[in-house]
Amino acid sequence: MTQDASLRFREFKMPDVGEGLTEAEILKWYVQPGDTVTDGQVVCEVETAKAAVELPIPYDGVVHELRFAEGATVDVGTSIITIDVAPGSGDAAPAEAAAVPAAQTEASPVAEAATEAAEEDKPKGRQPVLVGYGVAESSTKRRPRKQTGVPEQAQATAPVQAEMNGHGAPTAPRPLAKPPVRKLAKDLGIDLATVTPTGPDGVITREDVHAAAAPAQAAAPVAPVAPGPVSVPVPVAAGARETRVPIKGVRKATAAAMVGSAFTAPHVTEFVTLDVTRTMKLVEELKADKDMAGLRVNPLLLIAKALLVAIKRNPEVNAAWDEVNQEIVQKHYVNLGIAAATPRGLIVPNIKDAHDKTLPELASALGELVATAREGRTTPAAMQGGTVTITNVGVFGVDTGTPILNPGESAILAVGAIKLQPWVHKGKVKPRQVTTLALSFDHRLVDGELGSRVLADVAAILENPKRLITWA
Repeated sequence: MTQDASLRFREFKMPDVGEGLTEAEILKWYVQPGDTVTDGQVVCEVETAKAAVELPIPYDGVVHELRFAEGATVDVGTSIITIDVAPGSGDAAPAEAAAVPAAQTEASPVAEAATEAAEEDKPKGRQPVLVGYGVAESSTKRRPRKQTGVPEQAQATAPVQAEMNGHGAPTAPRPLAKPPVRKLAKDLGIDLATVTPTGPDGVITREDVHAAAAPAQAAAPVAPVAPGPVSVPVPVAAGARETRVPIKGVRKATAAAMVGSAFTAPHVTEFVTLDVTRTMKLVEELKADKDMAGLRVNPLLLIAKALLVAIKRNPEVNAAWDEVNQEIVQKHYVNLGIAAATPRGLIVPNIKDAHDKTLPELASALGELVATAREGRTTPAAMQGGTVTITNVGVFGVDTGTPILNPGESAILAVGAIKLQPWVHKGKVKPRQVTTLALSFDHRLVDGELGSRVLADVAAILENPKRLITWA
């Protein structure tokens, strides 16, 4: 007896992987129709407005259908994959080679899967980032298919799919490149195997991909573009006067957040220029301290600690404006945001309960936050719940700026470049390490006196870091 299809086939819907997100783009499928999957296994990677996230499947069974192609943007709550949870229990509609309607894709999923598998095989040991589905090692197995009625194209791609699902070994070593670089190469139509790496340990960089794309674009005529949805910038001929880039993902979210913040919270920005020579000396001493061995010690670490001490001395600054309930929410914890520029755009992950961390713990958390952001693996949860933020524009050689508040936060501290400048020290003009800080705050929550005290306290600590002990 054939099992009820409603019980046999389970639809996995696009989850809300972040707070209030409404859509996500499917970056990569790790499975194809006919693959066996287990509860907790990662089946695809999606990009939300905040981060790239791997989605684990909550069922055991066999992939019956992929409902969207890679590159498609899908609303939260829409089914993206169908799983046969009782394979072999009766006849079922065959898993079609082309699982996506023509209107939703520019190429057949079989051809696209072959191309994807040739460019990128699934990274080993990657873990799901969503809580609640469980964790299991990725292990896919092919279900035997009937020989009759199988398209020749699907047969031709079988070795490629077997390799993608862990049953084969690549004939050549996989080029070393980070996920954003691989995506860039895919967008530009560049085979990473043909790119000459210039990065450390043979890693291919974005510049390498652009260098490989430049001669190809100059030599090849511009091919006509087939009608269909465009999800990435289309390479244009040399001399083109404009390039149009779709607004989506992190850029779209950042734009909405900045516009909302700038026109909701009345911003006030104050500045202070200070001598940080003693702080720079302390940084060098901490680098040699055995308790800080293996940790990244830099000026940002002490600036973050100084801001945390200033907030402890002026707790009223750590608050949020609740428009709906007409309340000011005083927060007795500090989730310290660190603005980070990534290949996907600006993101602001935060260190949870930073106020409770020792200096070595804060250094460890900062190092992990930066490394995760650079690899493009920051989770939406890491970017939620921030209270105050630091943005280090000094790394670009900029003196300072007027930063815009992260939505829902009360203050943001911009740190300028630290430069050797003439400075009056003990009555004499001497070369000293000098920087400029800028503090923007929500004037609904923070009046001028409170904002000035916070900025003055940060400056006082950095001028004389012994206050980290006496004030803490």
